[in-house]
Amino acid sequence: MYKIIKKCGRAKRAEFHTVHGTIQTPVFMNVGTAAAIKGAVSTEDLERIGTQVELSNTYHLHVRPGDKIVKQMGGLHKFMVWDKPILTDSGGFQVFSLAGLRKIKEEGVHFHSHVDGAKIFMGPEESMQIQSNLASTIAMAFDECIPNPSTREYVERSVDRTTRWLVRCKNEMARLNSLPDTINQHQLLFGINQGGTYDDIRMRHADAISELDLDGYAVGGLAVGESHEEMYRILDCTVPHLPENKPTYLMGVGTPANILEAVDRGIDFFDCVYPSRNGRHGHVYTKHGKLNLFNAKYETDLRPIEEGCGCPACRRYSRAYIRHLLKAREMLGMRLAVLHNLYYYNHLMEDIRLAIEEDRYSSFKEETLYQLTQGE
Repeated sequence: MYKIIKKCGRAKRAEFHTVHGTIQTPVFMNVGTAAAIKGAVSTEDLERIGTQVELSNTYHLHVRPGDKIVKQMGGLHKFMVWDKPILTDSGGFQVFSLAGLRKIKEEGVHFHSHVDGAKIFMGPEESMQIQSNLASTIAMAFDECIPNPSTREYVERSVDRTTRWLVRCKNEMARLNSLPDTINQHQLLFGINQGGTYDDIRMRHADAISELDLDGYAVGGLAVGESHEEMYRILDCTVPHLPENKPTYLMGVGTPANILEAVDRGIDFFDCVYPSRNGRHGHVYTKHGKLNLFNAKYETDLRPIEEGCGCPACRRYSRAYIRHLLKAREMLGMRLAVLHNLYYYNHLMEDIRLAIEEDRYSSFKEETLYQLTQGE
């Protein structure tokens, strides 16, 4: 299912075979929270810009339109007309970030919908059932996203509960995959490592969840306020305790620099809202760092966002025109900026994969990080 093609230091170039196609890793997953990329990006667009995996949100789709409706429509792939892999997160992060009032118990979490205030209960079994209804390729285990900072005592209790929840997720996934009316009976399950910024708790938890022999493993609870240096330190101590023969996923990360550093520490999968969110606000990524198209100096700039870029925006339109659209609040401006950013991220991953294959990842990383700081 997961095959390492080449290693360069700790960086891995691999293939992950799924029922919806083979994923070439390292990979960046394009975030479509409610089964769509914000910024009027269609699934045809995603194909055109080299997207391998689309990520959708369990909690948001449970609230609207409802996971049972998605199942009635034939599952998420048919619903959004996308035939490549889809990863659904467990809803855990949203439960802990959006729900103002929540009650965490051993069975799960009681909270209120951020849309209409309706009472919702979600635990490991409910999260698996929702994700099974969505019929995604990869389902994420239900965990507690620990606030940062948290006391050692709280983190230890939370991590132990997350481990117990993971066992329940695995058992429920096996049950659901055996049912005759399950749309995707080959749904995969990734477990999530937690532990805050405590190295020893992270390593102990990684060892514990590795014993469950899951389809993949994620490192969660990072990019939530800790420094980049802390993030890299945690990856340095945690990733070696996760199975090398399974894909690893750094959740919610990140900037191009974060990705380059994390690949060097053995990470395969990434996702982040930065490219789409920043694009909608006129911030676009280039090999020389990020540009703010609202700056006055681009008002009459006839160059594309990035010279030589093959994205739909750069092939036809100037910085001046896209800036005008953004200032006029025309949706096309946001759409073009988002398309450019996603294209940039997807093709950065292509360059990363090639550098690992050619055994030059270390020099590629240093050169790319240097370029990103130089500006135009």
